[in-house]
Amino acid sequence: MDTDTTLTPVQIVDGLRAALGEGGTVLATPAEMAGYLAEPRKRFHTAAAAVALPNDVPALRQLCRWANAHRVKLVPQSGNTGLVGGQVPLSGDQVIVSLRRLDKVRAVDAAAGHMTLEAGVILEHAHQVAEAAGAMFPLWLASQGSARIGGVLSSNAGGVQVLAFGNARELTLGVEAVLADGRLYQGLNALKKDNTGYDLKDLLVGAEGTLGFITAATLKLFPRPEGQETAIVSVVDPAAAFALFGLLRERAGARLTAFELMPRLGIDMQLRHGMLRRDPTPSPSPWYVLCEINRMKGGISGALQGALEEALGSGLVDDAVLAQSEADRLQMWAAREQMSDVQSREGASIKHDVSVPIGAVPELIAEGSAAVERAIPGVRPCPFGHMGDGNIHFNFSQPEGADPRAFMAREKDANAAIYGVVLRLGGSVSAEHGIGQLKTGLLAEVKDGVALEMMRAIKQALDPNGILNPGKVLG
Repeated sequence: MDTDTTLTPVQIVDGLRAALGEGGTVLATPAEMAGYLAEPRKRFHTAAAAVALPNDVPALRQLCRWANAHRVKLVPQSGNTGLVGGQVPLSGDQVIVSLRRLDKVRAVDAAAGHMTLEAGVILEHAHQVAEAAGAMFPLWLASQGSARIGGVLSSNAGGVQVLAFGNARELTLGVEAVLADGRLYQGLNALKKDNTGYDLKDLLVGAEGTLGFITAATLKLFPRPEGQETAIVSVVDPAAAFALFGLLRERAGARLTAFELMPRLGIDMQLRHGMLRRDPTPSPSPWYVLCEINRMKGGISGALQGALEEALGSGLVDDAVLAQSEADRLQMWAAREQMSDVQSREGASIKHDVSVPIGAVPELIAEGSAAVERAIPGVRPCPFGHMGDGNIHFNFSQPEGADPRAFMAREKDANAAIYGVVLRLGGSVSAEHGIGQLKTGLLAEVKDGVALEMMRAIKQALDPNGILNPGKVLG
């Protein structure tokens, strides 16, 4: 068939079925495809030509060869948990390629500190695999029950333990990937040192499926802690929280695995909507820190309690409560993990995933809140998140009693206000959620021109026909 000829929908479906062979599946009706198109924030509503589910890597390679020859656009998808629309189509002639059937555990070597998993393995299952081997894979997300390894790596996900262990890219030793023309990049090594040219693994991790399909990865494993010491601490403001962060780093070092900032507003929302059985905080306070320290085998307990006693004695913090059981700990973490979801129960919300140098977080919150409150009087700022690595989810709930549509019509005003502060402080407009289709225009505005030229050159070299996740990241 002439590669310059646009295929009809029927030809696309027939071609996909032929490429995938007997084991693969092609979904082509709206009802069959609905679950693959319904992304979490419901911002994008474009149909797809079809959904293809290859059974294995050879089938995916054949699919890519066919699609590249016929210029059929492919949208990689794993767990469909992305928050910037990178995993759903931009136009109705695009094909979603779901890797959920590539879900094998290829190898586990806890003694050597790594495991190799396919892209369709659910993140929670990856945790279970590591734990069964007596180890730990320290990438924890609120969506870990449905997020899959391929998407986690393609978006370079972060989570709540980046402070101690790094984001997805830093937890990856090697990847296997199918390129646009069907070639297989075999980079599944377990080397901690490999100084033989460009790091292609780091190029593919975080590319959001625009450079290839990550089909498997060798991931780092760590010794499993004997337990955790967890506390919620009352602080007067983010500046006091930052001072506490310095104290805990001095006392615990790399054992400090989480340092999360939470506003009282978010706690009150969860209590109001019955999302918490009880208030897990020690006392009323405008701000809280959820902090956690790993206790390793043979280690002495009480490090967190000792540090907090010092902080209380110096007046650095106002109050604190330590988890006395695993149930206490889970309730504390629930308060943090539900901070974003509860806002939907309060009406419309405008959300931002930003980062600044850690020391600038207090300034970001103060200036960002004031800037948006000037633009939208009555707005309710609800900034929270990973203060220990500078990543704040800077969210805004609509004023009480406001019309949700009228509030969302002011989203551009809120964005301009927040991003202005973020860029002035030397930060990033996307910390861990990626660019997808939501932030392509913004990336073009804020990214260094030479950096954009380099990114476009890489895209052109690896996907000259532009079939992989078109329109995402670079627009």
